[in-house]
Amino acid sequence: MFEQFEWAPPDAILGLTEAFLRDRNPAKINLSVGVYRDENGVTPILDCVKTAALRVVEQQTTKSYLGMQGSPAYAAAVLDLLFGRAHEVVASGRAVAAQAPGGTGALRVAGDFIKTMFPTAKIWLSDPTWANHRGIFQAAGVPIETYAYFDAKRSALDFASLLQAIEQMPAGDVILLHGCCHNPTGVDPTPEQWEQIAAAVHQRGVLPLLDFAYQGFAEGLEQDAVGLRALAKPGCEMLVCSSFSKNFGLYNERVGALTVVAETKEAAEKAMSHVKLRIRTNYSNPPAHGAAIVTTILEDDALRAQWHQELAAMRSRIGEMRGQFVEALAAAGVARDFSFIVAQRGMFSFSGLTKAQVDALRERDSIYIVGSGRINVAGMTRENMGTLCAAIARVLAD
Repeated sequence: MFEQFEWAPPDAILGLTEAFLRDRNPAKINLSVGVYRDENGVTPILDCVKTAALRVVEQQTTKSYLGMQGSPAYAAAVLDLLFGRAHEVVASGRAVAAQAPGGTGALRVAGDFIKTMFPTAKIWLSDPTWANHRGIFQAAGVPIETYAYFDAKRSALDFASLLQAIEQMPAGDVILLHGCCHNPTGVDPTPEQWEQIAAAVHQRGVLPLLDFAYQGFAEGLEQDAVGLRALAKPGCEMLVCSSFSKNFGLYNERVGALTVVAETKEAAEKAMSHVKLRIRTNYSNPPAHGAAIVTTILEDDALRAQWHQELAAMRSRIGEMRGQFVEALAAAGVARDFSFIVAQRGMFSFSGLTKAQVDALRERDSIYIVGSGRINVAGMTRENMGTLCAAIARVLAD
């Protein structure tokens, strides 16, 4: 039965990583996959994570299953980090969270929930968006539309077109918004624009689904939640898919959550009962270890303070790489103005490189960049910066 198969197309991002691993060039550079790397090109284990992991192992008494919704202590920690424990949606009980295997797992459960509970709803994705968003919601059977987001000529948010698109969305549809560090563009709305987006979404009767994978990677934990909290108006409804892969460096632990915010506590609990059915048919219950590490850190004042410091160091390095990248491009003789990269936020930058230029960088110099031109700035180091910018200067000159 399997002989009849054709080769499946490689994943737009993970397929590049596979090709990178096969590449024997010792000077190869991977700027494709969304993983933070330090100055030595290593994805580090945070010191607070090491301490918490040892504590978890020492205190664990069982490896039995968690419930479908996961750990209650973890859910409480998630809501505290997203909204703050004094926020109205938390205090009223109308926000409830379910543990999920990473942000991707949360998104797929959300997709199944939308398809089952709102069978006529479409989901609106930004143009552009993270490559796997389309695949996830297609797999869940949710019809997909797109809304304008990025002005490539200005390398900036096309805010007027974004608002116009929201005003034309049918009531009952779902809009996927990136909480911060928009992937792939690195361009976020301002706090004032978030307020206008929230007003337009609620007035239109569209359900917001916030993909919140990078809290703390733009300006700080509180500052990065400004969009989420703008949407969390009294009586509002929303879905939030959050992840701790990046800000805790827990990539292979798959630690995420799906949060439901409903108009009332009872409505939230009813919605969660249906979320749990979707969890049951996906993975039954989530993995425990990574979530226990996150909970341990967030419940311990000293570990939480240490995490804040380590997160700030990662955020600072990303900002430094943005500035050095722009300076090194100019030093390499690139005449094009790349100063917009400094204003972008988070790990990603929509560089403006064409697919042909991206292909040339891979074939000539073993530099791996997503075909859209999205660059993972966190993959840059002082050591590889000169090689990278010289190669980009060559392809731009062709």
